[in-house]
Amino acid sequence: MSGTPVQVPRSGRPLHGEPTLERAFRGLGASTETGMGLALHTIAARAGLPKSTTSRIASQLTDLGALERLDNGDFVIGLQLLEVASLAPRGHGRRAAALPFMQELHRVTGQHILLTGTGIALLAHAPERIRNEALAGANGAAARVRRLLATVRSDGVCAVTMPNPLRSRPTAMATVAAPILSRRGDAPGALSLVAPDEGGPRTSAVTAPGRASPAIARAARP
Repeated sequence: MSGTPVQVPRSGRPLHGEPTLERAFRGLGASTETGMGLALHTIAARAGLPKSTTSRIASQLTDLGALERLDNGDFVIGLQLLEVASLAPRGHGRRAAALPFMQELHRVTGQHILLTGTGIALLAHAPERIRNEALAGANGAAARVRRLLATVRSDGVCAVTMPNPLRSRPTAMATVAAPILSRRGDAPGALSLVAPDEGGPRTSAVTAPGRASPAIARAARP
């Protein structure tokens, strides 16, 4: 999953006898960032496969739900693949504890729910040295970042709006994130809700991650 291009023969053809399944996993491994859309030629280059082969594999993976195609033609990892991955035995712990809550939040809000978070939600409970380093690099936005960090610590949740990184509609996305705190008080993870920005997320969407994150933290503790 490193996204590092694979060396292939100068003919551009896959290695002789290479299994189709291996090529498919190389295509899936082209993604290096959660939610990032990739054009077909980018997947082909990173996977070290001819574009025609990549197109055929991407089409098959899309039919199976392992990939999804965006309106602009780019590909992202599909929900079917994520659902299968969640069954891995190493998923026990915080992720396993969070899954029922995430499913319920998705049912109630109809929005994307992620076990990750905006940097602000994690930074609010990071060591002071790390916060200071981040603020030093914030330039003119340092004052706004400080306000958001204070909101996370006081309210247990923050909401930010930013341009859609995929450069497709909607043009802006709203993210609501709540830190999941350990017994030590740090935040090894956060629960996020991501939705199209339509004048700001509804009150229920803003408060939902903040209500669920303490329950996840309790369920994940041994």
